[in-house]
Amino acid sequence: MAGAGGPVVKHALPVPHWPTADEAARSLLFAPIALGPLRTTSRTWVPAMVPWRATEDGLVTPNVLDWYGRFADGAPGVLVVEATGIRDVPSGPLLRIGHDRFVPGLRDLVRTVRERSGGHTRLLLQILDFLSIRRRPEKAKYFQRFLTVGERHVAAVRERFGAAAAADEPNVRAQLATCSDDDLRTILTAREYRDYAHGAREEVSDLHLPHVRELPRVLPGLFAAAAARAREAGFDGVELHFAHAYPMASFLSRTNVRDDGYGGSLPGRQRLPLEVFAAVRARVGTDWCIGTRYLGDEAIAGGSDVDDAIAHGLAFAGAGFDFLSISKGGKFDDAKQPNVGEAAYPYTGPSGHECMPTVRSDERGPFGRNVHLAAAIRSALRAAGHHTPVVAAGGICDFAQAESILQRGEADLIAAARQSLADPDWWEKMRRGRGGEVRRCLFTNYCEGLDQKHKEVTCQLWDRDFAAPDAATTPRSADGKRRLLAPRWQP
Repeated sequence: MAGAGGPVVKHALPVPHWPTADEAARSLLFAPIALGPLRTTSRTWVPAMVPWRATEDGLVTPNVLDWYGRFADGAPGVLVVEATGIRDVPSGPLLRIGHDRFVPGLRDLVRTVRERSGGHTRLLLQILDFLSIRRRPEKAKYFQRFLTVGERHVAAVRERFGAAAAADEPNVRAQLATCSDDDLRTILTAREYRDYAHGAREEVSDLHLPHVRELPRVLPGLFAAAAARAREAGFDGVELHFAHAYPMASFLSRTNVRDDGYGGSLPGRQRLPLEVFAAVRARVGTDWCIGTRYLGDEAIAGGSDVDDAIAHGLAFAGAGFDFLSISKGGKFDDAKQPNVGEAAYPYTGPSGHECMPTVRSDERGPFGRNVHLAAAIRSALRAAGHHTPVVAAGGICDFAQAESILQRGEADLIAAARQSLADPDWWEKMRRGRGGEVRRCLFTNYCEGLDQKHKEVTCQLWDRDFAAPDAATTPRSADGKRRLLAPRWQP
């Protein structure tokens, strides 16, 4: 999926410039920085990635420890642990922190990262909440079980197909199940058609649902309790997940039309995120790091843009957030229609491409594509007298590219997910002046394809490398066909 900026072009990887050890030592990239009360050893950042390695109950497994330990081998300044649910509810093999029983495993994770990074890496836990999303239903099942039949459906069936077809509710349901999608688009409401064609999903504006209406009352306490557990487990801080297709991002969005004081206007949309932050800060104190990942642009029709993101950033900085990590897109609103029996995936549409652009892109290409968003937010913060650090991300894969972003003042830290997955040691290789040994990401989103299928995430550059010296001792995927960790680097 390419962006909307023009015809699709296959872009070559940029020619890299790797530093000598002396250049690295003198660079901003490998200089320390303060994130509020937390001081990092460098400005290198591995953002949250979901590896699908926890238990079905959300507990840390040996494979989870290996995954984060492998990133820690590269000694990044900051490592952010995957999106971790703040409720104690079933959510598949994703980490959770909604109960005290999760703390011992998370404490093991912290210990692993400390040991494997030699104490160089600061560890943050990304925490978030979910709303319900259902798989796309079979057509007959949707009309038999899920559609709430009302007078407008009866009238539409009567008008098109006659009185007998609308004689009673079972007849109406049966008739609707025979309709073409073109007819259904005119008979159903937009929301009903979406539930039929894509699968039902809850939205923050669904005030008719009691649990959605109560989110502003419930979420601050849940986030605060989760942060307290993260501090107990030994993390250096939390990253509040206010980005992509999750509820907190939707509260910030222009698409949020709640009329209860938590939507509509800019202050209304910012209200719950600020209340969540205040609750977390009150619970964990001022000597612990709290930041957020949020969107510089939703990249959807009618959604928030960079001007909204600047306003949010100013509000967050004014409230005392310790860092702002900027992303883009990744929304359900424009996701591709899923297959029957599958759920919509928010990185399949145009906004998903903007979040994780591949080498098949428009003329802008995928490399550093979203840095301008971080730059605009940072510029506005500095103009207002705020010194809150800003993290840039999106197709950053080379020392010169990263260093120039920092030198130009477009960001304060550099995040790289896919390149770090391709080579967890790339930070350390650069620092030692051995960048020529970096395994470079191809930006094909092979990893994203695995994530979409809820399979253990790996990289195509190394997951079939069974000739590596450590292959015999490296865990493999459930089907035995892929190694689950990048080969160890022997400097």
